[in-house]
Amino acid sequence: MTLAERLRAALDAEHDEAPELIVGDVLDEPAAADGVPMPAAVLVAVTNRPRPGLILTQRTDTLRRHAGQVAFPGGRIDPEDADATAAALREAHEEIGLEPDAVELVGLADRYRTVTGFEVQPIVAVIPPDLVLTPQPGEVAAIFEAPLDYVLDPANQLQSSVEWQGRDRHFYEILWQDFRIWGATAAMLVNLSRRLKWTP
Repeated sequence: MTLAERLRAALDAEHDEAPELIVGDVLDEPAAADGVPMPAAVLVAVTNRPRPGLILTQRTDTLRRHAGQVAFPGGRIDPEDADATAAALREAHEEIGLEPDAVELVGLADRYRTVTGFEVQPIVAVIPPDLVLTPQPGEVAAIFEAPLDYVLDPANQLQSSVEWQGRDRHFYEILWQDFRIWGATAAMLVNLSRRLKWTP
């Protein structure tokens, strides 16, 4: 079974009720004026190697939203995008120079609604290992690859909390080398872990 076939079979399998999937952050102030979440998509790019990896980015410190945070390549779905997959591929090409032709699409993971009012559709895909990827300097400070089995291991998904707008906000974080994966990105990885039940 190829890596793509294994991922596809795991995505397509019926999910048990436990552990429960995370629907999203608590929404206090949706970014959309009418309260309707804005559609977005991210590319969950898994490298096809004996120990598969996951491509992630660290955003620049100059961005207005989520500066310095670790994220999947992706962003909002524009009107000219045919669908979430097209948006994720476009954003990955713009942000890290990933050519769409190098991407083998696997399927859709579980949507996640962020505290900033976005409903994010993760698109799972497989890409060749060791591609030359180029960060878009205005948005991406670094591109790195973390082992898939590491980020999907519940033992590495730490629960933390911080006071935000007068109350405790609980979130997940995953520490890999010098990178801190937290917030929506970590939550989507937790969902993916619970969905895939991945083992090395």
